[in-house]
Amino acid sequence: MHHTVVERELELNLILSPERSIPVPARLSYRSDDPFAVHVTFHIGSDHPVHWTFARELLVEGVFRPCGHGDVRVWPTKVGGRSLVLMALSSPDGDALLEAPAAQVSAWLERTLRAVPPGTEGEQMGIDDALAELLTPTPADDLWLCDPWPGDESQDGE
Repeated sequence: MHHTVVERELELNLILSPERSIPVPARLSYRSDDPFAVHVTFHIGSDHPVHWTFARELLVEGVFRPCGHGDVRVWPTKVGGRSLVLMALSSPDGDALLEAPAAQVSAWLERTLRAVPPGTEGEQMGIDDALAELLTPTPADDLWLCDPWPGDESQDGE
């Protein structure tokens, strides 16, 4: 089966304080063989890239309205007339607040939604085919399906 990969490299800003941020190179990745997830790699090209994976639906919704809870939260905002998407990531290693250009994230998301439209993700995984193959009876199944201990009922009415 052919799988589609949709990637986009962009520069995010790691917000250190209201007045200070630093650029962080990142790569957004989407694979049709993992259709419910988006993958974000920070510090690409470094010895220690950081990988995050979360629901594509979370990022799609976060472009329009605040969403998420726990480890990943996403929401839109405007700063100086620029439309941005903010991502708050939390892990045992620390927390990060990143801002991304909304137009670039939205364009990349559009490409993922064309590759695998919402509601068709399950079809990409081949779950139905795998289940059908698993549940298809084979000739050997007849041996397992017969009763190994015939009942005590007498055939001739004794």
